[in-house]
Amino acid sequence: MVIKDNYGRPVLNLRVSVTQRCNLHCSYCHREGQEKAVNNHVVEMTAEEIERLVRIAANLDIRNVKLTGGEPLVREDIIEIVSRIGSIPYIKDLSMTTNGTLLAKYASELYKAGLKRVNVNIPTLRAEVYNELTGGNLNDVLKGIEEAIRVGLYPVKLNMLILRDVNDNEVENMIDFAAKTGAILQLIELEPINISDSYYRRFHRTLDDYELELRKKALKVETRRFMQNRRVYHLPEAKVEVIHPIENTEFCLHCTRLRITSDGKLKPCLMRNDNLVDVLTPMRNGASDKEIISLFMEAIRRREPYFKG
Repeated sequence: MVIKDNYGRPVLNLRVSVTQRCNLHCSYCHREGQEKAVNNHVVEMTAEEIERLVRIAANLDIRNVKLTGGEPLVREDIIEIVSRIGSIPYIKDLSMTTNGTLLAKYASELYKAGLKRVNVNIPTLRAEVYNELTGGNLNDVLKGIEEAIRVGLYPVKLNMLILRDVNDNEVENMIDFAAKTGAILQLIELEPINISDSYYRRFHRTLDDYELELRKKALKVETRRFMQNRRVYHLPEAKVEVIHPIENTEFCLHCTRLRITSDGKLKPCLMRNDNLVDVLTPMRNGASDKEIISLFMEAIRRREPYFKG
């Protein structure tokens, strides 16, 4: 039976941050809401510990797992992590969010290990702008997308974070790119998490006008009930999802996610760090599965909509 929190929201999805390390330096990165390590004292869960927590989550009827970071592919044991999770019964969907720069190297192994699909962060198709935003090489990302599609990681989703006066005039180009590659485009609104207020004010742009245009062109509009009621626009040439993650009661009231930070804490809400539940310390001190389950239940009890409207 699916477990629900005190607000009647089912917990269906587990987002596991496997590292806070990254090979890029994107100025807008929110690190899944995870705070930086104190005094650079970095703690990461082992592959075995990640597997155990996901296995316990699966026993609580959580069926969908997404690996995040940081950049998951900088972990030397990422194939082992994917393979361990991929072997867990009842996990229906195992996916990953990546910057794509190492994806060409690992896509085939990831697919064979059990990864189903990937989300690739790609804010622009202009190489110079990409380098300015991330410090990376756009061509590496394009090769990664091509290889992911070739090996069968489907669907590949393109995460396009919209930044005012930076890439907000590139949406049509990205739709064309999605159509040519067979990928799905996700337009994402900037979140006020782990960035300064001045950065947010400078670059935040609402996605409402994009939605109006998409609705005019769409052959069909789909609402993803268990994904914060986000809308998917089926255009003649491609599919486009629009994600309004901030100051949005729809997002919060329909949130089905529980997070695990890379240092082993259950995180009930993306927007908060004052209600975390440490599972790594008890686990390393010999806690039983029953005790870990009780910590999961405590984290679910602490879940509440950040924006209640």
